[in-house]
Amino acid sequence: MGAALRRIQLGSALSAFGLGFTVPYLYVYVAQVRDLGAGTAGVVLAVFAMAALAVLPFTGRAIDRRGPLPVLIVAAGAAAVGACALGVSDGVTSAVLSAAVLGAGTAVMQPALATMLVWCSSAATRTRAFAMQFFLQNLGLGIGGLVGGQLVDVDRPSSFTLLFLIEAAMFVVLGVVAATVRMPRAPSLAGTVPADGAAPKAGLRVLLSHRAMVQLCVLGFVIFFACYGQFESGLAAYGTDAAGIDPSTLGIALAANTAVIVVAQFVVLRLVERRSRSRVIAWVGLIWAFAWIVAGYAGLGHGSQTMATAAMISTYALFGLGEAMLSPTVAPLVADLAPESMVGQYNSAFALVKQLALAVGPAVGGPMGASLHGPYIVTFVLFSLGISVLALKLGRHLSPVQDKPSLAAAPSRVVAVSVPGSEPVTAPTAVRRDGSAPTAVH
Repeated sequence: MGAALRRIQLGSALSAFGLGFTVPYLYVYVAQVRDLGAGTAGVVLAVFAMAALAVLPFTGRAIDRRGPLPVLIVAAGAAAVGACALGVSDGVTSAVLSAAVLGAGTAVMQPALATMLVWCSSAATRTRAFAMQFFLQNLGLGIGGLVGGQLVDVDRPSSFTLLFLIEAAMFVVLGVVAATVRMPRAPSLAGTVPADGAAPKAGLRVLLSHRAMVQLCVLGFVIFFACYGQFESGLAAYGTDAAGIDPSTLGIALAANTAVIVVAQFVVLRLVERRSRSRVIAWVGLIWAFAWIVAGYAGLGHGSQTMATAAMISTYALFGLGEAMLSPTVAPLVADLAPESMVGQYNSAFALVKQLALAVGPAVGGPMGASLHGPYIVTFVLFSLGISVLALKLGRHLSPVQDKPSLAAAPSRVVAVSVPGSEPVTAPTAVRRDGSAPTAVH
């Protein structure tokens, strides 16, 4: 990695470390420590998510117009203010407003960081750059959660205030580190203005007319709905109600998920980086379908309590294996599909899809996991198999280089070009950013 990319990865890891201090304890903090009740805690969590939905539609255009660096610095500053305010909030209004600012800031950071990774990497290094970011973020979240758990005390509100101040400090560090990054010349500035001087096409209409990107967004929604949207809602409710596992075991299961990601990420990367992206995603769907079947055995298999507990932990671990396969696959594909002038908008659109899935997933999966145990498992086995089907359909609309980026590193072939009135001459082939062949010029 170059110096700029190293600093971006460091800042991203530190911000995840800060989030790990507070995310697992936000509900407890609002409901019990500040004694605002479960209803208010639910509103705060909903506002945290809804703030992201409110700002992401405008984030992409700001990134493409101003560049990702200033957008990231502003977002980090806003998140730091929101974290500080939430740490001292003792009323409903202040807690809700603070959560809105914090949620908006953290949401904007995602596409800004993704766009910076794109700018500081090439097609050959982008897969590893996104895999490294996912690895460091999970490591940061895990360590932050472990350290934060040693500091919190429900009987001392000041201990939670300390957690939020540490989180705010990490966001400030992210902004400072980002400000020291010397970004390369923006790729969106090269080759985006047509020869006639007209403004390059951009905006939602262009994105919606891009069939492959629309299919990827649909696929992304199903991925996040069927996995991430169930971790702390439907799957947790199913594990405690149907499988009868102790709530503390859920912490062990989440730790197993993170451990698999951290241990397997670069082993998996070696296996998938030279393979078809669509087929890798299809394999993830099959792995997750098997994970849901294992979860079904935990709650419906009438085995011993020890077997049920082991099955639930294995379910979370299998999800981690799939996540490790997706991290070097999906996010780089979003970047490779984007026109050069719309990288920020494509990253923001995909982040918006993710946020929608994370909002809808718990609302649907939570009640099902708590009461409709059999239908819940069958539903998400089918959703996981749907991931495989959608991935294979997406593969038909990708260029060979988009589906298998390792082809871009292969030596270009020389083909014969017929020029009227002359003998055939040879010219090297080239591949545009969108994967199509260039128009011949005579």
